[in-house]
Amino acid sequence: MSRRCELTGVGPMVGHNVSHSNIKTKRRFLPNLAVVNLASEGLGQSFKLKVTNAALRTLDFKGGLDAFLLKASDEDLSPRALKIKKQLKVKAKEAQAAA
Repeated sequence: MSRRCELTGVGPMVGHNVSHSNIKTKRRFLPNLAVVNLASEGLGQSFKLKVTNAALRTLDFKGGLDAFLLKASDEDLSPRALKIKKQLKVKAKEAQAAA
């Protein structure tokens, strides 16, 4: 399993450990990932996604999973998140056609 956020696309970054004598050694900064059940109000079901804690705060700020996915760019989203986004768009079109 990759260490990448399914909603924001954040992955590991590379940097240096710097000792007191200023010797630099390579290291990796891993994202703070959590496996979370996120509920979609539009689809009426929940999805288990691997998301960073920063993305969870963004979800709360944007107004939930549905609002976040509809505004997110397709390049950042994982294939699973893209599938959920397509389902949301289809559901929204059906609701507009019925109204």
